[in-house]
Amino acid sequence: MLKQRILTSAVLAPLALLLVFYTPLAQFSFIAGLIVLLGAWEWSAFMGLSAKRARFGYTTLVALILGALHLHWPIESLWQSSGQLTADANYIFTLSFAWWIVATILVVKYPRMSSAWSEGIVLRGVAGLLTLVPLWLALNTLRSAHFADEHHFGSTLIMVVLGIVWSADIGAYFTGKNFGKRKLMPKVSPNKTIEGLLGGLATSVVFVVVFCYFAAVPKSLWAVYAGLTIFIALFSAIGDLLESMFKREVGLKDSGSCLPGHGGILDRIDSLTAAAPIFALCYAWTVTL
Repeated sequence: MLKQRILTSAVLAPLALLLVFYTPLAQFSFIAGLIVLLGAWEWSAFMGLSAKRARFGYTTLVALILGALHLHWPIESLWQSSGQLTADANYIFTLSFAWWIVATILVVKYPRMSSAWSEGIVLRGVAGLLTLVPLWLALNTLRSAHFADEHHFGSTLIMVVLGIVWSADIGAYFTGKNFGKRKLMPKVSPNKTIEGLLGGLATSVVFVVVFCYFAAVPKSLWAVYAGLTIFIALFSAIGDLLESMFKREVGLKDSGSCLPGHGGILDRIDSLTAAAPIFALCYAWTVTL
């Protein structure tokens, strides 16, 4: 399994770099949308949908929402000339943050509160919209930041949030495997441990400190960025746990099988669904200061 994970990651990593750094804005937005739609197809299984027509219907709904958002906010128009994010996009990210607070409660209280949503296809479908749509908007927002002044500035922002998520994931995996003793949330994800979570937080902070060093970020800001990193990495763990909760509810081990060693698309981007919108919101707030 580990060998498959490494081989798949070795293929995905350069593809991610090409997508983030060398794809024009419109094409980037389109490809990001396709990834989200693959996630929507997998999420439809979390809703208990088995018929392909029903699953396609949910995926089409997500596609229509992404299309409507694209017409309202093409990727080139998400940022105002003043350098601030548009108010409507800010509202969506604030709503996304509120959703992840609710998601945290659902995960922590599972399975005690599951009766409130487990039998409702609509509620699980709405949860999918709140999880996936802001991810697409966040990727567009970060990628287009300061694009007129520096084409790769937004690409760097995306790589930072990916670095936080990936370093937290790697740190949690190896720390948990070697030192994990106390279960984090056994009813949601039996293999995750408190030690693994702490190891993931530590490695994500190390990643950001190293980035700050090479990016010549003033040392007076390192502690602030480290604190924000812990905040974002904690929510990335919630993104992972939320997907695990929905999979457990419908008896799935993986969300899909398209990525050997990883499972499905959602198994690869679950942490990012929480981390990217919250990272985008934090960045949007900082540029207003």
